[in-house]
Amino acid sequence: MTRTKHHGFWYHAVSNVKTWALDREVFQNIMRRTAQARDEQYRQFLRSVCLLKNLPEDKLTKIIDCLEVEYYDKGDYIIREGEEGSTFFILAKGMVKVTQSTEGNDKPQVIKTLQKGDYFGEKALISDDVRSANIIAEENDVACLVIDRETFSQTVGTFEELQKYLEGYVANLNRDDEKRHAKRSMSGWRQTKPLSLEMIQLKEKVAKFSSSSPFQNLEIVTTLGVGGFGRVELVKVKNENVAFAMKCIRKKHIVDTKQQEHIYSEKKILEEMCSPFIVKFYRTFKDRKYVYMLLEACLGGELWSILRDRGSFDEPTSKFCVACVTEAFDYLHRLGIIYRDLKPENLILDAEGYLKLVDFGFAKKIGSGQKTWTFCGTPEYVAPEVILNKGHDFSVDFWSLGILVYELLTGNPPFSGMDQMMTYNLILKGIEKIDFPKKVTRRPEDLIRRLCRQNPTERLGNLKNGINDIKRHRWLNGFNWEGLKARSLPSPLKRELNGPIDHSYFDNYPPEKGIPPDEMSGWDKDF
Repeated sequence: MTRTKHHGFWYHAVSNVKTWALDREVFQNIMRRTAQARDEQYRQFLRSVCLLKNLPEDKLTKIIDCLEVEYYDKGDYIIREGEEGSTFFILAKGMVKVTQSTEGNDKPQVIKTLQKGDYFGEKALISDDVRSANIIAEENDVACLVIDRETFSQTVGTFEELQKYLEGYVANLNRDDEKRHAKRSMSGWRQTKPLSLEMIQLKEKVAKFSSSSPFQNLEIVTTLGVGGFGRVELVKVKNENVAFAMKCIRKKHIVDTKQQEHIYSEKKILEEMCSPFIVKFYRTFKDRKYVYMLLEACLGGELWSILRDRGSFDEPTSKFCVACVTEAFDYLHRLGIIYRDLKPENLILDAEGYLKLVDFGFAKKIGSGQKTWTFCGTPEYVAPEVILNKGHDFSVDFWSLGILVYELLTGNPPFSGMDQMMTYNLILKGIEKIDFPKKVTRRPEDLIRRLCRQNPTERLGNLKNGINDIKRHRWLNGFNWEGLKARSLPSPLKRELNGPIDHSYFDNYPPEKGIPPDEMSGWDKDF
């Protein structure tokens, strides 16, 4: 008798069995290529529509994500002459005929036929459209891509808002112009967050340390956290009262789990960051066993441990946490970076009680209108499009923000099963199936449900007004956003610290068992 273990269960063959197996990576590649081919085909369709051809890539991608497929059999009326319509159609499969009433004829006359790639009803995206002709399916299984005006307006913008694109004002912008504009925008954003004098001085100090022997100049005070990758140590400069957090990552583990690209990506992204809501990065080190990242020491504790001890947060505390994360996401998304790993464990408090995002191992930079396909994140926080391998973008961060709001207010995430597969199944059933506890009042419930829409294009934060829709939500009415950005707003989570190496708000961890082997393949030569 043969048995195999799968998702925590043992399966026993009770007779001769032939099984077909599909490797996860192969499956994901098939799904990615299929979806990319479909999206490219839809993009070509949309670019052929005069009304849409000048839209920028990000808005075109949103339309593609909003398109729904409707099927018709031979003789079905897709549009009837004289009726009011608010829907735009692209013919994706099959053939239709266009008929119109004319004087002197009892029957509508056939004007023309339309085939795959043709479109009709585009005026409906601008205003109520009285249909001027009939559109009738000429064969079975005719497929149309459909979007209605309300969805178009919410996700892409109204006709008036898009006038500059629709009239072709940006049709002649070349890539160099776009790059120059992006560069100006990015530099302008950074100028609002200049490096502090203290950080410049610290960077200059640690730049002089040996790149291959960090502990010549630094000594370990205690361990702040542990994980599969290694440990985070609180370190201080020898003979000085200056402290940092040192992320020590086992090189052999990185190679074994094929995470070299993720580690380099994390380093590159952190080097680019300059936000009060993101942990500060100073430099890297490496030796035969580890690569190291020297980071800001945030000693107010992990949000997860405070939530664990309290059980849940009240609304003012939850609002403060959500606002810090929203500002962090606003900053990251402006730079084209998706975070993809929001959870209480990755939120840490500084000395003033302000939250900062840490652990950028899953963060990724993508271009405007692009998607990425890596399956990553914490099961309870993963968005449905990641589970379904449909490709995802910035909207996964808004989904995870909704999950965080729920967990802060209740102490537990809304989707949690006995194992990962059960959790994923609950996520795919949707937030609509979740009965909220009474402690979650009407306004935060509305925010959670709007952040956790199954369709990414319908999520708050991913609509035409972007992240401002979250900041303006009724639950956050009256919140002092300016005070938060200026760090003049008192934090409800601030705790007293006795100096720069006070680690009393962190759990105690035993020393590391064993010494990791050397790893000398050289993958980290540019680290």
